[in-house]
Amino acid sequence: MHAPSLPDRSIEAYAAVSGRDRLERLRSLAEALEAVRVLHVNSTAAGGGVAELLRSIVPLCADLGVDTDWLVMDAGDDFFEVTKAMHNGLQGSGARLTEEMKATYRTVTERNAAEIEDEYDLVVIHDPQPLGMIDRLEERMPDAPIVWRCHVDLTDPSEEYLAFVSEYTNRVDHAVFSRSTYGDEIDVPTTSIVYPSIDPLTAKNRSLDEETVVSECDNLDPLSFDAPVVAQVSRFDPWKDQFGTLETYRHAREEIPTLQLALVGGMAGDDPEGLELYERVAAEAVDDPNVHVLTDLPDATVNVLQRRSDIVVQKSLREGFGLVVSEALWKRTPVVGSNVGGIPLQVEDGRNGYLVEPDDVSSAADRVVTLLKDENRRRSFGENGREYVRERFLLPRQLVDCLDVFVEVLDLER
Repeated sequence: MHAPSLPDRSIEAYAAVSGRDRLERLRSLAEALEAVRVLHVNSTAAGGGVAELLRSIVPLCADLGVDTDWLVMDAGDDFFEVTKAMHNGLQGSGARLTEEMKATYRTVTERNAAEIEDEYDLVVIHDPQPLGMIDRLEERMPDAPIVWRCHVDLTDPSEEYLAFVSEYTNRVDHAVFSRSTYGDEIDVPTTSIVYPSIDPLTAKNRSLDEETVVSECDNLDPLSFDAPVVAQVSRFDPWKDQFGTLETYRHAREEIPTLQLALVGGMAGDDPEGLELYERVAAEAVDDPNVHVLTDLPDATVNVLQRRSDIVVQKSLREGFGLVVSEALWKRTPVVGSNVGGIPLQVEDGRNGYLVEPDDVSSAADRVVTLLKDENRRRSFGENGREYVRERFLLPRQLVDCLDVFVEVLDLER
């Protein structure tokens, strides 16, 4: 286990985007938790939405006076191949779960749990990867409630993977899901719904001056914003359906011949499929100079791409939440997204973007063309998206919800 390095964060810096009432609510909850030590555990320090969330949440909790640590598992490719299969299985697809895979999972999670030396009053386990640590955690900290924060779409899980995960989730004290339907298959004493959020002050999401925008555009060369641009920003993962987005672009280009497509993604440390899929997508697009397949761009460059693109597409087949949707909407860029997972919680169909069924390439292309041909609609959708995210999907709101859960689980006075 290791603790990632973290930036400094001040809750006061969020007053301009969040409002005083919410910040005061945070301070009140933090007072109730002033004697509590909290530990977050996950499987990667970079490359995924969970890591991004924790990189902001943990230092903000410290700024509020809530003693909070974050530990990341140490594991090899064999473990991450198993947990990627678990992720796929919980979302309805994947290889058969073998006894050897279970043994690998148990060995690595138990070894990591044994490395936790400090005592905590509450432990938050993120996603399925660290769930196998629960036995050792219960032995070492029998009075500390364990909260499972599930970021996965559990609407159609494989029965064998669900049964294996349930061996552990049956013993957590509380589970937090990103959507109410995700908890239907999991038996835990109490649950909460907490929507994820974006941090508007990070390099990926903060406002940029024109000089920075021009400079970062150089990192996207030969992509040109003098012609229409559609972008998808996602991990290279089969559930993100980059191939479906390619087909959407090809259909739309029949109407908009100058259209360009940017497929951009990072490589998560706990996802062994990422590089292989990136190479497959790049090979599929290699003969089209207007398709740009890019990986591991600096956050500021992703920020500029999301701002300067005409439309962002998120054509996922499954999606736990999909914070890249809120990232784009925050930057006033309309989104055409699949009607799955957390995407319809963020996209108001016909107001800040459009929703389509995940396998409906034709409708997705039609919506893209409609927006590209109507600048006024794009501008209106962009303004609506910005305000929708401001109200619902910025970090201080999520932090209020999280601290509220901690106070409830610990049965503290508010």
